[in-house]
Amino acid sequence: MKIETLFPLDPNVKVRTRFAPSPTGYLHVGGARTALYSWLYAKHNRGEFVLRIEDTDLERSTPEATQAILEGMEWLNLSWEHGPFYQTKRFERYNQVIDQMLEQGLAYRCYCTKERLEELRHTQEANKEKPRYDRYCLTHPTPDNKNAPHVVRFLNPTEGSVVFEDAVRGRIEISNGELDDLIIRRTDGSPTYNFCVVVDDWDMGITHVVRGEDHINNTPRQINILKALGAPIPTYAHVSMILGDDGQKLSKRHGAVSVMQYRDDGYLPEALVNYLVRLGWGHGDQEIFSREEMIDLFNLEAVSRSASAFNTDKLQWVNQHYIRSLDPEYVAKHLEWHMKDQAINYSNGPALSEIVSVLGERCKTLKEMATASRYFYEDFDAYDAKAVAKNFKEAAIAPLTKLLEKLTTCTDWTVENIHEAMNQTAQELEIGMGKVGMPFRLAVTGTGQSPSMDITAKLVGKERTLTRIEKAINFIQANAS
Repeated sequence: MKIETLFPLDPNVKVRTRFAPSPTGYLHVGGARTALYSWLYAKHNRGEFVLRIEDTDLERSTPEATQAILEGMEWLNLSWEHGPFYQTKRFERYNQVIDQMLEQGLAYRCYCTKERLEELRHTQEANKEKPRYDRYCLTHPTPDNKNAPHVVRFLNPTEGSVVFEDAVRGRIEISNGELDDLIIRRTDGSPTYNFCVVVDDWDMGITHVVRGEDHINNTPRQINILKALGAPIPTYAHVSMILGDDGQKLSKRHGAVSVMQYRDDGYLPEALVNYLVRLGWGHGDQEIFSREEMIDLFNLEAVSRSASAFNTDKLQWVNQHYIRSLDPEYVAKHLEWHMKDQAINYSNGPALSEIVSVLGERCKTLKEMATASRYFYEDFDAYDAKAVAKNFKEAAIAPLTKLLEKLTTCTDWTVENIHEAMNQTAQELEIGMGKVGMPFRLAVTGTGQSPSMDITAKLVGKERTLTRIEKAINFIQANAS
């Protein structure tokens, strides 16, 4: 048969991979890892990456899910050279191939009723046989009206086996006797999933198919159709599933499974990508990889055959590493989303990059960082109750009052001058720095936890700092009397 491609295939491209999600839900972490492995393999081999949307499930596919997939891929920075292609826009092509297969005897029409097929299945089950179609319509005359309701079945070989070398799992062999004559076109004229995939991979020149292990049973069927069409057989690589912390298959009950939910929960795309690449692949004991290192080192042979367990604590560790190590200006762009999401007006206060620098050591996620930064931009009405009981005793009035005097006369609002004012206060009152710093912290931030107070007060600003110290003194006096 003549091969018709969607785009001129560059003969210099030796590797072309694809990611082909079904838009029946959001892009979950398992799909994202598959996309990442496929993308990395293409990049490692200076190949091309194709994005295909397999939307033939018309009842369950939604535009919202399609948009969520595209948004997730873009957020992860997994760009594609070709696509996105939509299967629903290629029905004419699929049916063209099916009609040619009918003409060449590679497929046949099946007019069996549902009742006959159910009776056949019951008989086979009663005889303890594997349910499969008995090729009744292949050997019996067809109705005079070929347009009568029917499906089209692929004429699968009955002898021999399908053998393929899986790039992850090694040699896999499945007897053709285990396979059925697959329906490739339904009664309503729509082509089926397994057939669409074959034509797409053929047309798009896919050389390597990286996908989940749940597709292993589809592979021999697809290989047989490719062989019948005289099309090249891609290399297949089936990656294992991802388990939750409890050893069960990862699902919604484990928390965030949608890629964009991880963004909403405060993770950087670099952190999720780094975590996912290690969730089944490794290079020695190395944990942190730049994008360039991933591309340079990745290979399918090093992907584990065993299921991987998702560990949220490990992801948070990786995320905090990137919060601390990436350019604060870049991290601030991602932090901005969370500031808006929490309705924090960050226009009146320090630059977000400064927040990243001072809170990076303390916060594991950007969502946590946004919450922790609120006092830099907004005044507060209440203090942390536990911190008040410990640090807002009557003895705190004297250090706060003296510190207020020194900071009021501070003409140059720098970290050094604020620190010196705290030191002088402690020395003159002959008390430890903790007796100054802890009430100072609670007065300015409303909490018992913050970065060092010289830096914190510098970023909060002089006017806000002085006002908050006065308010704290009044609060202590009112509650002490």
